[in-house]
Amino acid sequence: MYRTNRLHFAAALLAATIAFCNLAAGIQITSYFSPRNRERPRRPHTWYIILHTTEGSKKGSLNKVRKNGECHYFVDTGGSIYRIIDRQRTAYHAGRSMWNGKTNIDNYSIGIEVVGYHDKPMTSSQYGSLKALIAELQRIYKLADDHVIPHSMVAYAAPNRWHRSSHRGRKRCGMFFADRTVRLKLGLTSQPMYDPDVRARRLAVGDSYLADVLFGSARISSGISSGTVASGGNVIARGRSAWDIAGGKYKSPGTLYTFPDGSKRRGNQISDWTAIPAGTVVTLYGQKPPSVEPAASPAGSNGRSATELAGDAANAKTTIYFLPDGKIRRGDEIGAGNVAKLPTDTKVLLGYIYGGRITSHRSAFDICGDAWNSRTTVYRLTDGTMLKGDAINENSIPKNTHVFFKSN
Repeated sequence: MYRTNRLHFAAALLAATIAFCNLAAGIQITSYFSPRNRERPRRPHTWYIILHTTEGSKKGSLNKVRKNGECHYFVDTGGSIYRIIDRQRTAYHAGRSMWNGKTNIDNYSIGIEVVGYHDKPMTSSQYGSLKALIAELQRIYKLADDHVIPHSMVAYAAPNRWHRSSHRGRKRCGMFFADRTVRLKLGLTSQPMYDPDVRARRLAVGDSYLADVLFGSARISSGISSGTVASGGNVIARGRSAWDIAGGKYKSPGTLYTFPDGSKRRGNQISDWTAIPAGTVVTLYGQKPPSVEPAASPAGSNGRSATELAGDAANAKTTIYFLPDGKIRRGDEIGAGNVAKLPTDTKVLLGYIYGGRITSHRSAFDICGDAWNSRTTVYRLTDGTMLKGDAINENSIPKNTHVFFKSN
């Protein structure tokens, strides 16, 4: 009995100590450790804090990073902070990465995931929580402000058909964390002025627009000319290709190309990439398309007709019908008035793009980019089984599996 009471007292004391430490730093953190936490090695050095954007909503992103141990901290839109991997251990968050000649930045950094998108602002609550968290980690590890950098600044890509050498520009994740105004709101007064790996010719510039976003505001705020850089956002121009804008998603059906004459084609519908005219606007997956139908989860008929399930979107291109005989049809492929004639047990998917089938030369990533393992992405296997992206292994997806991903 004495030993049990002593253990209870020790546990209570430990909890009180943790709460006091959080309050002392002005931070409240919820421990939501990944099942991978204990198997991760202790990190040999901590030289950087890498800031990420989830490029998705809280629920799916939190489940994903926790399942795989992909960050140390997670900050949601309400400002709540979750601890995913112990800060002294290694989280696998930076992927293929290099900074100042060092590769595999996971071994030298703490990763923070912020719910949101690389091209949309954070909430005021996120600013407050992230600022406090960064300041506390800087104090612990004695890190200067210019060692707090976005993921897009360290990520790099291997040679491909667009670039003959390894190059910067693999991801735009967290790129707004390089913006001078954003950094000042986070209490960060200094930042990298240039890419050390590009300057040393270890890497080439693979995305000139991204390079200007990452280093342009720093140069301007310091009175240094930014020189000649590509501009125009998501518009193809001389020296600015589809790859420069969309990266690995350039040929995805989720990437929309609007040509100067007003015609539109998706990435998987283009074969001659040298013939795309200047002035073509590129809309990337994750950016709201011009027209979006309301989305819903896969639904069976449950006694209701397809018309009742789909409503006004019954004949939309983003409405997918799964017929009992195994056939798949988009709403625009079914004539007006024919939806009501679809057989019982037809299943309906609303607000999705049909990306086509997986083949030996076309992976899930080729079809929908980083959304391949999103919980909103739907796979229909050859046996008719329906799986969500967060329940599938990319390396074991059967050939001829159909892929459907959200249209917004």
